[in-house]
Amino acid sequence: MILVVDSGSTKCDWIAVDRNGNQLLEKIRTKGLNPAILSEKKIKKILKKSVPLKDNKDTVTYVYFYGAGCGTENPRTMLKEALELFFSNAEVFVEEDTMAAVYATINNPTEAAVVCILGTGSNCSYYDGKKLHQRVKSLGYTIMDDASGNYYGKELLRDYYFNHMPEDIRVAFGDKYNLDADYIKYNLYKQPNPNAYLAQFAEFMILNKDSTYIVELIKSGIKRFAKNMILQYKEEIKTVPVHFAGSIAFFFQDEIKAVAKELDFKVGNFERRPIEGLVAFHTNTTK
Repeated sequence: MILVVDSGSTKCDWIAVDRNGNQLLEKIRTKGLNPAILSEKKIKKILKKSVPLKDNKDTVTYVYFYGAGCGTENPRTMLKEALELFFSNAEVFVEEDTMAAVYATINNPTEAAVVCILGTGSNCSYYDGKKLHQRVKSLGYTIMDDASGNYYGKELLRDYYFNHMPEDIRVAFGDKYNLDADYIKYNLYKQPNPNAYLAQFAEFMILNKDSTYIVELIKSGIKRFAKNMILQYKEEIKTVPVHFAGSIAFFFQDEIKAVAKELDFKVGNFERRPIEGLVAFHTNTTK
């Protein structure tokens, strides 16, 4: 059994297939396994809590894991060791989520492209057709992650509390969420995955894109992401497309295209959920 895994900070999708790509189990979903945020103990607890994973762990021969927080060596190694301990008969591969986005968005295995992730978090890399090149190391959601779900959640909360929202949007936002200050601070500072908590507010933007305020907020975040991340590859984007993966990118396609036109880069493909493309890639390469 081959497990192909796509993990963000919020959720983690597991698909079990055989070597011919036939799905063996219903898609499994657990909480996100971001090793830059979660402890090894917490990761092991999430794995053990999943009945389908626990029941089938001894039949797994390969695990291909792509996840947020796996871009640097220490958290990647910690997660790999936890997975190897749980799936004791499997060969485990752990790569950053950008590689999942690469395999899911490129048009052929050797296509060069700049590939971006806009989901709970955000990232951007250049794939030369063989290797991934990253010019900015992520320092996590508190400092980086422009145009991500958690970035927009933070901006919405700030605008709400600083009284920068139009009144109709402010009322709608207050009606939809518990915006009590103590409740917000409890979730941000005393609960796990504060980035995922912030990212939940991005849904409000998707549902209220008829508001000029919301559209401008979206475009402002995308422009910031483009200037800080995409334009790190000024020479590359002259000749290659910029692909996007993740739910934020998928729902904000119009705004991304508008910013791309302004900053002069070519938008390529959008993929909301990279995992389907990953399954095809790994069943073709694992023989």
